[in-house]
Amino acid sequence: MSILQYIKENDLAWQPSFNGDLGNGLIGYRGALIVEEGKQLSPDRKLPPKIQAKQVLLVADDSKMTFFASELESILHFEAFFDKYKAYFAPETLVILYVTDLDKNGTFTYDGVTINAYSLDESSVWNELLDLSGLDKGELKKLDNKKKIEVLYEGLLSADCGAKSMNFEEILSHKGESSKKIMGAV
Repeated sequence: MSILQYIKENDLAWQPSFNGDLGNGLIGYRGALIVEEGKQLSPDRKLPPKIQAKQVLLVADDSKMTFFASELESILHFEAFFDKYKAYFAPETLVILYVTDLDKNGTFTYDGVTINAYSLDESSVWNELLDLSGLDKGELKKLDNKKKIEVLYEGLLSADCGAKSMNFEEILSHKGESSKKIMGAV
């Protein structure tokens, strides 16, 4: 089962803007992914997700993601996120996470997968990925969603996406003030 089938069958898509074939045996998704569902109010009404991976951009082949980027509100949500989608990560997957409450960038390995984690303040994942890849935003504006994902993916494959090497516990130690509020609310 592909990642897009998994997302569809488990009702994990949240406000997708692209979901489909990229060509060359690759599929893509752009939108948000549910990590923890919102409360079911009635048979046809549900609250927004409690935890979600926002601004997701992913590229995959039939069985594994080759590229994944998104925003997480807190580094404390990483393990729940990873557990839900881990079957589709591979050691060679390029993973770039932007974390709102992270106050230092770092690259760590989790279950054999290298995760590049960056602090995200007031920008968007898309703009940060453009900066990281060295691509010109103006050139991409002329392209359709499918081509934008393809061009950005290719640009990131040749970019240095790594940050200072750390282990997961060190990354957790760099959570900022907003994570303490999240911990208190849990």
